[in-house]
Amino acid sequence: MVTPKTARSALRLTLVAAGALSLAACSHGPKPAYPTTQATPGPGSSGPSRSQPGPNRPEPVTQNALPGSERDFTVNVGDRVYFDYDMYSIRSDAAPLLDAQSDWLKRYPAVQVRIEGNADERGTEEYNLALGARRANAVRDYLVAHGVAASRITTVSYGKERPIDTGTGEEAEAHNRNGHTAIVSGARMQ
Repeated sequence: MVTPKTARSALRLTLVAAGALSLAACSHGPKPAYPTTQATPGPGSSGPSRSQPGPNRPEPVTQNALPGSERDFTVNVGDRVYFDYDMYSIRSDAAPLLDAQSDWLKRYPAVQVRIEGNADERGTEEYNLALGARRANAVRDYLVAHGVAASRITTVSYGKERPIDTGTGEEAEAHNRNGHTAIVSGARMQ
Protein backbone atom coordinates (compact mmCIF):
# COMPACT_ATOMS: atom_id res chain seq x y z
CA MET A 1 0.00 0.00 0.00
CA VAL A 2 1.36 3.40 -0.99
CA THR A 3 0.90 6.02 1.70
CA PRO A 4 0.88 9.77 1.05
CA LYS A 5 4.23 10.03 2.87
CA THR A 6 5.76 7.35 0.61
CA ALA A 7 4.38 9.06 -2.47
CA ARG A 8 5.88 12.41 -1.41
CA SER A 9 9.24 10.75 -0.77
CA ALA A 10 9.17 9.12 -4.19
CA LEU A 11 8.26 12.45 -5.81
CA ARG A 12 11.12 14.24 -4.03
CA LEU A 13 13.58 11.54 -5.10
CA THR A 14 12.35 11.84 -8.70
CA LEU A 15 12.72 15.63 -8.65
CA VAL A 16 16.24 15.40 -7.20
CA ALA A 17 17.23 12.86 -9.85
CA ALA A 18 15.75 15.02 -12.61
CA GLY A 19 17.67 18.02 -11.31
CA ALA A 20 20.92 16.06 -11.20
CA LEU A 21 20.37 14.84 -14.76
CA SER A 22 19.64 18.40 -15.88
CA LEU A 23 22.85 19.65 -14.31
CA ALA A 24 24.83 16.82 -15.89
CA ALA A 25 23.34 17.58 -19.30
CA CYS A 26 24.24 21.26 -18.93
CA SER A 27 27.88 20.49 -18.17
CA HIS A 28 28.66 19.43 -21.73
CA GLY A 29 29.34 21.72 -24.66
CA PRO A 30 32.04 24.12 -25.71
CA LYS A 31 30.39 27.42 -24.74
CA PRO A 32 27.79 28.14 -22.08
CA ALA A 33 24.62 29.17 -23.85
CA TYR A 34 21.21 30.32 -22.79
CA PRO A 35 17.88 28.71 -23.66
CA THR A 36 16.54 29.77 -27.00
CA THR A 37 13.17 31.45 -27.09
CA GLN A 38 10.47 31.91 -29.62
CA ALA A 39 9.48 35.51 -29.98
CA THR A 40 5.99 36.39 -31.02
CA PRO A 41 5.24 39.70 -32.69
CA GLY A 42 3.11 42.05 -30.67
CA PRO A 43 -0.04 43.60 -32.10
CA GLY A 44 0.80 46.19 -34.72
CA SER A 45 4.54 45.57 -34.54
CA SER A 46 6.91 44.07 -37.01
CA GLY A 47 9.46 42.92 -34.43
CA PRO A 48 9.44 40.44 -31.60
CA SER A 49 7.90 41.33 -28.30
CA ARG A 50 8.07 39.15 -25.18
CA SER A 51 9.71 35.75 -25.31
CA GLN A 52 7.31 32.87 -25.15
CA PRO A 53 8.04 29.32 -24.01
CA GLY A 54 8.99 27.27 -27.03
CA PRO A 55 10.33 23.84 -27.83
CA ASN A 56 13.74 24.72 -26.34
CA ARG A 57 12.44 26.72 -23.38
CA PRO A 58 10.22 24.90 -20.92
CA GLU A 59 7.64 26.55 -18.75
CA PRO A 60 9.14 27.99 -15.53
CA VAL A 61 9.53 25.54 -12.66
CA THR A 62 7.43 27.05 -9.92
CA GLN A 63 7.06 24.03 -7.67
CA ASN A 64 8.87 24.55 -4.38
CA ALA A 65 9.94 28.07 -5.40
CA LEU A 66 8.21 30.70 -3.32
CA PRO A 67 7.66 33.81 -5.49
CA GLY A 68 10.17 36.48 -4.51
CA SER A 69 12.57 33.97 -2.94
CA GLU A 70 16.19 33.38 -3.86
CA ARG A 71 15.20 29.97 -5.26
CA ASP A 72 12.54 31.61 -7.44
CA PHE A 73 15.19 33.94 -8.83
CA THR A 74 17.74 31.19 -9.44
CA VAL A 75 15.36 28.59 -10.89
CA ASN A 76 12.84 30.70 -12.79
CA VAL A 77 15.00 33.63 -13.91
CA GLY A 78 18.67 32.60 -13.84
CA ASP A 79 21.51 34.08 -11.85
CA ARG A 80 24.53 33.83 -14.15
CA VAL A 81 25.59 35.26 -17.52
CA TYR A 82 28.70 34.26 -19.46
CA PHE A 83 31.37 36.25 -21.23
CA ASP A 84 33.64 35.56 -24.18
CA TYR A 85 37.37 35.14 -23.66
CA ASP A 86 39.08 38.36 -22.55
CA MET A 87 35.82 40.33 -23.00
CA TYR A 88 33.45 42.14 -20.67
CA SER A 89 30.72 43.19 -23.08
CA ILE A 90 27.30 41.61 -22.60
CA ARG A 91 26.76 38.85 -25.16
CA SER A 92 23.57 39.01 -27.21
CA ASP A 93 22.47 35.63 -25.82
CA ALA A 94 22.75 37.02 -22.27
CA ALA A 95 20.35 39.92 -22.86
CA PRO A 96 17.12 37.90 -22.41
CA LEU A 97 18.37 36.54 -19.08
CA LEU A 98 19.37 40.01 -17.88
CA ASP A 99 16.00 41.37 -19.06
CA ALA A 100 14.32 38.69 -16.94
CA GLN A 101 16.56 39.61 -13.98
CA SER A 102 15.64 43.29 -14.27
CA ASP A 103 11.92 42.44 -14.52
CA TRP A 104 12.16 40.22 -11.43
CA LEU A 105 14.11 42.82 -9.46
CA LYS A 106 11.57 45.54 -10.36
CA ARG A 107 8.78 43.20 -9.19
CA TYR A 108 10.57 42.73 -5.81
CA PRO A 109 11.95 46.20 -4.93
CA ALA A 110 13.19 45.21 -1.46
CA VAL A 111 15.75 42.78 -2.90
CA GLN A 112 19.40 43.85 -2.85
CA VAL A 113 21.92 42.05 -5.09
CA ARG A 114 25.66 41.70 -5.47
CA ILE A 115 27.08 41.17 -8.96
CA GLU A 116 30.14 38.92 -8.78
CA GLY A 117 32.56 39.14 -11.70
CA ASN A 118 34.63 36.04 -12.47
CA ALA A 119 37.37 35.07 -14.90
CA ASP A 120 39.03 31.89 -16.11
CA GLU A 121 42.47 30.82 -14.92
CA ARG A 122 44.44 32.41 -17.75
CA GLY A 123 46.24 35.67 -16.97
CA THR A 124 47.66 37.20 -13.83
CA GLU A 125 45.73 37.63 -10.63
CA GLU A 126 45.70 41.42 -11.06
CA TYR A 127 44.50 41.23 -14.67
CA ASN A 128 41.70 38.81 -13.81
CA LEU A 129 40.56 40.91 -10.84
CA ALA A 130 40.30 43.93 -13.16
CA LEU A 131 38.49 41.88 -15.83
CA GLY A 132 36.09 40.47 -13.23
CA ALA A 133 35.33 44.01 -12.04
CA ARG A 134 34.58 45.11 -15.63
CA ARG A 135 32.26 42.12 -16.07
CA ALA A 136 30.43 42.83 -12.81
CA ASN A 137 30.05 46.50 -13.78
CA ALA A 138 28.76 45.55 -17.25
CA VAL A 139 25.99 43.46 -15.67
CA ARG A 140 25.25 46.22 -13.15
CA ASP A 141 25.10 48.86 -15.89
CA TYR A 142 22.72 46.69 -17.93
CA LEU A 143 20.35 46.21 -14.99
CA VAL A 144 20.43 49.93 -14.12
CA ALA A 145 19.78 50.86 -17.76
CA HIS A 146 16.71 48.58 -17.61
CA GLY A 147 15.15 50.21 -14.57
CA VAL A 148 16.77 48.68 -11.49
CA ALA A 149 17.87 51.29 -8.95
CA ALA A 150 21.67 51.52 -8.75
CA SER A 151 21.44 51.75 -4.95
CA ARG A 152 20.21 48.13 -4.84
CA ILE A 153 23.29 46.72 -6.60
CA THR A 154 26.85 46.25 -5.38
CA THR A 155 29.68 44.67 -7.34
CA VAL A 156 32.71 42.59 -6.47
CA SER A 157 35.40 40.89 -8.52
CA TYR A 158 36.67 37.46 -7.62
CA GLY A 159 38.91 37.22 -10.68
CA LYS A 160 39.94 33.60 -11.05
CA GLU A 161 39.63 32.78 -7.32
CA ARG A 162 36.14 31.20 -7.36
CA PRO A 163 35.84 28.86 -10.35
CA ILE A 164 32.49 27.12 -10.79
CA ASP A 165 34.05 24.47 -13.04
CA THR A 166 37.28 22.97 -11.73
CA GLY A 167 37.87 21.00 -14.92
CA THR A 168 40.45 21.82 -17.53
CA GLY A 169 40.17 23.00 -21.10
CA GLU A 170 38.04 25.52 -22.97
CA GLU A 171 34.70 24.19 -21.67
CA ALA A 172 35.67 24.71 -18.03
CA GLU A 173 37.21 28.09 -18.78
CA ALA A 174 34.04 29.20 -20.59
CA HIS A 175 31.96 28.34 -17.50
CA ASN A 176 34.30 30.34 -15.28
CA ARG A 177 34.02 33.54 -17.35
CA ASN A 178 30.78 34.79 -15.81
CA GLY A 179 28.87 37.39 -13.93
CA HIS A 180 26.84 35.98 -11.05
CA THR A 181 23.90 37.88 -9.57
CA ALA A 182 23.67 36.94 -5.89
CA ILE A 183 20.77 38.01 -3.72
CA VAL A 184 22.10 39.49 -0.49
CA SER A 185 18.90 40.68 1.23
CA GLY A 186 15.22 41.35 0.86
CA ALA A 187 14.15 38.06 -0.71
CA ARG A 188 11.33 36.04 0.77
CA MET A 189 12.44 33.07 2.84
CA GLN A 190 11.82 29.70 1.21
